[in-house]
Amino acid sequence: MQLRTFEVRAPADVELAFAAMGQEAIGAVVVLTDPVLLLTDLAVVRLTAQHRLPLIAESRQYAMAGGLMSYGPSYPDLPRRAARYVDRILKGARPADLPVEQPTTFELVVNARAAKALGLTIPPSLLLRANRVIE
Repeated sequence: MQLRTFEVRAPADVELAFAAMGQEAIGAVVVLTDPVLLLTDLAVVRLTAQHRLPLIAESRQYAMAGGLMSYGPSYPDLPRRAARYVDRILKGARPADLPVEQPTTFELVVNARAAKALGLTIPPSLLLRANRVIE
């Protein structure tokens, strides 16, 4: 397996990236969280479906929109954790003294409908580990 990267700096770059992918033997698409790509999630999902490519992303919105799966931080958990920081700062803690925290709660979403459309079989062990399976 060889990793290839395709830069997307603006929403219009999504179409260009997929055109470039079409000229290579791309077997799947992995989307990392990026503000530009979050704004174009439906276009990315549409293009991966059009090119019959599995899509794996960090943000659950891709799996919810029709991508194959997502695995990443549980975004609803992040504001609760941020509120603890705000509370500590309001009580007098210096922000520079507070530790940087990594997400601790992660979520796996599997879109079984997308897998079926791609002719893929998701192992039952993965389905059992999923926080959500879209049928």
